[in-house]
Amino acid sequence: MSRIANSSAVVTGATRGIGLEVAVALLERGAKVTICSRSGAEVEARVGELNGLYEGRVFGVACDVSRPEEVRDLFDEAVGRLGGLDILINNAGVGSRSFVEKMGDDEWLATLGTNLSGVFYCSRAAIPLMRRAGGGYIINIGSLAGTHGFAGGAAYCATKFGLIGFSESLMQEVRHDHIRVSLVMPGSVNTGFGREGEQDRETTWKLWPEDVAGVVAGMIETDPRALLSRVELRPSEPKK
Repeated sequence: MSRIANSSAVVTGATRGIGLEVAVALLERGAKVTICSRSGAEVEARVGELNGLYEGRVFGVACDVSRPEEVRDLFDEAVGRLGGLDILINNAGVGSRSFVEKMGDDEWLATLGTNLSGVFYCSRAAIPLMRRAGGGYIINIGSLAGTHGFAGGAAYCATKFGLIGFSESLMQEVRHDHIRVSLVMPGSVNTGFGREGEQDRETTWKLWPEDVAGVVAGMIETDPRALLSRVELRPSEPKK
């Protein structure tokens, strides 16, 4: 039997791309899932679609994870509907591509607020709920940009570098509470997130969101005595 079956999960940034595919992977394995994104209209539309396949096991909340008060509301509502929390996937993220001397304060703060502070707020809210349930799994979706900076990526890369340290520290803090913490670091994923936009499935060299989702599900399915603390995932044949 799947270790995911009958579990309760929250997936942030889950109305498209990696987050959506992770939510589907969990639902396919029998979980109950609350998804969120900043757009209430997108959340409502996606929940409607998913409920056609997984009736009664999909819920949605509009939430900007950079706002701690909205994060509190997200987890209050999720636990009220799910009855507890076993899995948190911190996927919500924003891109930034500006040179430092030209970057405005708003862009810098928005990137850090979603990509790093949002993971902190959600993890902080999840830990006591998981401890109460006897354990759980927190998986943070990072990026290979967390180990390799690039010109114009100072804000984005700073958050992904920071997520490595955050994830490693959190893992040490909660491992004896039977809460596993892992970081998944994909390379180029065909989501429309990057400069090239979404590409045709037959011609793209990139990973697909379902590739990342499969890794996430596999990590959760791994026996709890073992922890895949950090996974790097890249296209097997990258563009030359």
